[in-house]
Amino acid sequence: MDEVFKALADPSRRRLLDRLNERNGQTLQELCAGLAMARQSVSKHLAVLEAARLVTTQRRGREKLHFLNAEPINAIADRWMNRYDRARADALADLKHALEEQTMDDRFVYITYIKSTPERTWAALTDPAFTKRYWGVALKSDWQVGSAVTWELDKVTIADGGSVVLAAEPPRKLSYSWHTVTPEFVAAFGDDHDFLEKASAERRSKVTFDIEPAGDLVKLTVTHDDFDPGSVILGGVSEGWPPILSSLKTLLETGEPLTVE
Repeated sequence: MDEVFKALADPSRRRLLDRLNERNGQTLQELCAGLAMARQSVSKHLAVLEAARLVTTQRRGREKLHFLNAEPINAIADRWMNRYDRARADALADLKHALEEQTMDDRFVYITYIKSTPERTWAALTDPAFTKRYWGVALKSDWQVGSAVTWELDKVTIADGGSVVLAAEPPRKLSYSWHTVTPEFVAAFGDDHDFLEKASAERRSKVTFDIEPAGDLVKLTVTHDDFDPGSVILGGVSEGWPPILSSLKTLLETGEPLTVE
């Protein structure tokens, strides 16, 4: 751990990690671009990061690609945080990230890193028994483009015919149109009549999941967009997605979903 703390103490090395976080798998030349450092200095910093296992490398032909490895940082957190404190901290950190990524137009963007594989993450997004555990919703579809997506909640089943698969490229990309506010949904969750009346008048939105390998982790980017200007549904999903996806992350990493009050 001393090597990790030493590596993170230098702002230039932190900047290199930030650049790999922005785009993983860069060559030395790509990492040097735009930095006020000589190539030799960048190489020395990368050597320190590699020694601390914060950066891993792979050969692709003549190129050497550099990848961010967050496992040593996770190990530091695990040393002083129990499982439940870690889950709460993950939820808060992911919420902060989501709020920072959210733009002021008609979309919500959320990014999180999960210790999983693309295949397991894809299954977690498409297996109704899995989605039920961390979301409380069983999503049912054959996950072919154009196929319907049925939402089964405890109180109601939403099968409006317009919630369909828009893109399906396992295990890398999934997109589907969001459900509308059906009469059945209103009957089951009709406490806030003003919200439901406004939501019922809005056009259908869509959600897209991009799954990317990131060393031993998976980078999951969730983009929910195509909202009406001033959408009330956008406000609802902006509050709803962070705890849902933090629960997904916790379930994949620990075997138990996160309970968010």
